[in-house]
Amino acid sequence: MEYEQATLQASKTKIDHQEFYQGIIATGPILLGIIPFGITCGIMGLTAGLTQVETVFMSLLVFAGASQFVAITMIAGGITSWIVLAMTALLVNLRHLLMGASLAQYMIKQTLPKQLLLSFLLTDEAYAVTTSRIYQKGYSAAYHLGVSLSLYFSWVLSTLAGVLAGSYISDPMSWGLDFAMPATFLVLLFPRLKCRISIIVCIVSALLAVAGSIWLPGKWYMITACVGATLIGGLLEGVQKYEK
Repeated sequence: MEYEQATLQASKTKIDHQEFYQGIIATGPILLGIIPFGITCGIMGLTAGLTQVETVFMSLLVFAGASQFVAITMIAGGITSWIVLAMTALLVNLRHLLMGASLAQYMIKQTLPKQLLLSFLLTDEAYAVTTSRIYQKGYSAAYHLGVSLSLYFSWVLSTLAGVLAGSYISDPMSWGLDFAMPATFLVLLFPRLKCRISIIVCIVSALLAVAGSIWLPGKWYMITACVGATLIGGLLEGVQKYEK
């Protein structure tokens, strides 16, 4: 009996290792957009007046590209209040509440340390890759962790590279590096537009985002687009199930 249990445990560990490495491999194409974005973050941190250590530690402790760019822009503009910076970052990252809620049913089954780690490492890219895996084969915590850690260390190391290259590239935007992240999201988006519902949701969320950016203050357009897409997607899927 003990031998069988040990064999099953060894088999499970082997599968977890395989899933972990598959998660790392799955991030390969995304890193082509993440790395230039991280380099840009490192350069802009120095341009805003942060030290090399402060810029790298921001990526280590915050790990949120959009929030970091907003914070760096505010610091460059003379806003140094930590309360203001923290509240702004919270507003920018409110969409994480929606992403976290959709993954909660899977993560709640993990140990508390793993839940906390995966929650800290949650990003748009990690969410997109993990949910794509869930749709195809189901949820794997090891796969999720592999994806998240790969993105985290790539982001931190690319920020470090940007800090070291800061003295040679004064204006990263002139290199077109600011387009790296939008291009990454397009790569993640297009393969998932396989049915009528996903296409409609994409169009609606895009329209809401554009309208929100024009009429709403701050970054509320992102929340509006996320909530609108969720409602429309849920409604259409409900109608589809009812018709069947």
